[in-house]
Amino acid sequence: MRYGFTTGTCATGAAKASAIFLCSGKIPENVIVKNLEGNEFILNVFKYDENFFGVIKDSGDDKSDVTDGLKILANVEIIEGNGKIFFEAGEGVGIVTLPGLKIPVGEPAINPVPRKMIELALRDVIPEKSLRVKISIPDGEKIALRTFNPRLGIKNGLSILGTTGFVKPMNEQALLDSLTLELNMIHSLGFTEIYITFGNTGEKFLRKIFNVTGRNVIQAENYIGHVLDEAARLNFEHAIIVGHAGKLLKVASGSFNTHNKISDGRLEALCTHLALAGASQDLISKIFHSNTTNEASEIIKLNGFDFVWDNITKIISLKCEERVHKKMKVDAVFIDSEGKIIGQCLK
Repeated sequence: MRYGFTTGTCATGAAKASAIFLCSGKIPENVIVKNLEGNEFILNVFKYDENFFGVIKDSGDDKSDVTDGLKILANVEIIEGNGKIFFEAGEGVGIVTLPGLKIPVGEPAINPVPRKMIELALRDVIPEKSLRVKISIPDGEKIALRTFNPRLGIKNGLSILGTTGFVKPMNEQALLDSLTLELNMIHSLGFTEIYITFGNTGEKFLRKIFNVTGRNVIQAENYIGHVLDEAARLNFEHAIIVGHAGKLLKVASGSFNTHNKISDGRLEALCTHLALAGASQDLISKIFHSNTTNEASEIIKLNGFDFVWDNITKIISLKCEERVHKKMKVDAVFIDSEGKIIGQCLK
């Protein structure tokens, strides 16, 4: 299936086009931008009006993406200062209003990786000067109502997202078949132990934590149940699941497909285990009304209940081993957004 571009990649292309025009007066037809791994994207750009350049968001074959076909616009200005790049939310780009996200309260909802991509692209054109980058998405405020942004406290628009620069299309059966093929490959290499995570970031942290260099790491995406079933069928002896609370808490609640359209129960699971650990009703209420699991984690830490993460990993281990009828030992590890272990059950 055809891959597409994230809103972060599109914003990067629009910003670079604006910078080129600012410096040369020339209107580029396309630009080349890179993700943080150095992969290149060639993007068609257009002049939207006298201030903004744009890129049309192309989600590839992922037609469930509500941002597909939107205009992602950027305007770059040179300002007085010490060489920093500042970001501003234009029409249709949200503002963060609640804590617990990757961006501080009051900032435009432009995630860290897109910010770095934009900065790298702009420094290709304007190496040292201070810059203001305004990102806009016409109709973004209306489209945002069809996303989780209102629940996350991101107001007035969409977020600029992406970690790889690509939009990976979802074809469920093809993805399940691919996961099975990868497990077959790992098994054929002679591994009896497998490490399971949910995506690229999790794999990076996992490999660093456990010093894993081999091919026995698999990204389950949302399909942790399928990966466990297939691993047990292939007679793997041991699995170690490593993930952020946003995914692993769903497994603790008994969900083995972690897609947000299918399952949740993260805060409910967390509140249950806090109650079992003796937390006050006031603390449990604060956790239940948290905006994100990151925010909940900070509250737990401040109140001295960090040990609850170890308790929950034991439940995750038990549920996963029950899922595979005790054919395989399963351990679980919680990591935070910086890749540090906050809870583990390693038998």
